[in-house]
Amino acid sequence: MPNTPLLAITIGDPSGIGPEVVVKALKDRTMYDIMRPVLIGTVLVVQKALDAINSTDTVVAVNRPSEAKCEPGVIEVISPGDWEGTEFPVGKHDAGSGTASHLWVEEAAKLCIAGDVEGMVTAPVNKEAWNMGGSKDTGHMEVFRRLTGSSYVATMLVSGQMRCMHLSTHKSLGEAVKYVTTENIMTATRLTQKMFNEWGFENPRIAIAALNPHASDNGLIGSEEADEIAPAVAQAVSEGIDASGPHPADTVFNSASAGKYDVVVVMYHDQGHIPIKVYGVAESVTVNLGLPFLRTSVDHGTAFDIAGTGIASEISMIEALKLGASLASRKGLAM
Repeated sequence: MPNTPLLAITIGDPSGIGPEVVVKALKDRTMYDIMRPVLIGTVLVVQKALDAINSTDTVVAVNRPSEAKCEPGVIEVISPGDWEGTEFPVGKHDAGSGTASHLWVEEAAKLCIAGDVEGMVTAPVNKEAWNMGGSKDTGHMEVFRRLTGSSYVATMLVSGQMRCMHLSTHKSLGEAVKYVTTENIMTATRLTQKMFNEWGFENPRIAIAALNPHASDNGLIGSEEADEIAPAVAQAVSEGIDASGPHPADTVFNSASAGKYDVVVVMYHDQGHIPIKVYGVAESVTVNLGLPFLRTSVDHGTAFDIAGTGIASEISMIEALKLGASLASRKGLAM
């Protein structure tokens, strides 16, 4: 137990399903064999989540991660600010819920930066609630960039052995196409190589997806493959990276799911999100690359429509915890 990584787990928007999926995941006692959890939220919200699923686990407050004993059946919570005791509404957008959940994300990130924990795992927040609460950050990534000064942070989705590293995410399709440049692809590929090396892959096999149908059919359907992507592949190979491509997007994911590649660098949001969510949406997890600390997350939203009912699935949270523990332990991306 003492050799397992200490992870901060944010409970997400207290009006959504975040608290429920966290406490459900911790009912799986095998989680305590691979990591030591400390929650960031409030004792009251966590207790209500336990009540909603008829759990007999207990919840206690701690002031700092080092105080947590991390024993199965006892959930320990750090409660930043003055939110303890607040009765948040369930199943609706709320400014207070947005402000509180934003604070919890910041606190977890600061614990990571200070080295008080070995990584963080996040339950879902709601961007509209953050805005209602006065936050200028539109999501987790903006918080992390602001606090760390990181110039380039990327998103990778993982579901089993399918892994998609995104060249870009929240850009319009027109803007995403413009972002497909040799320089940007090399930045993403070098970061992928660096992070996979740190995670235990000695020589990761990196497939680089094409942008256009059929990888442009030798220029008949667009020029980005010849002008931008192929030169990036050649440059990566010259730097000793096991990169290949550009691979047609209608075949590369089947090859990746069969284990031919360790990761696919995709050119835009839906090119990576769709195969992951078809391959295994319930098990999909988000991992950030380019931060000075480890962060994994569930790959679903706050689901206000089922919040408080006790029926939310904890599968993605379990996978996020398992992956976070594996990466923090430098055991690779096996989940």
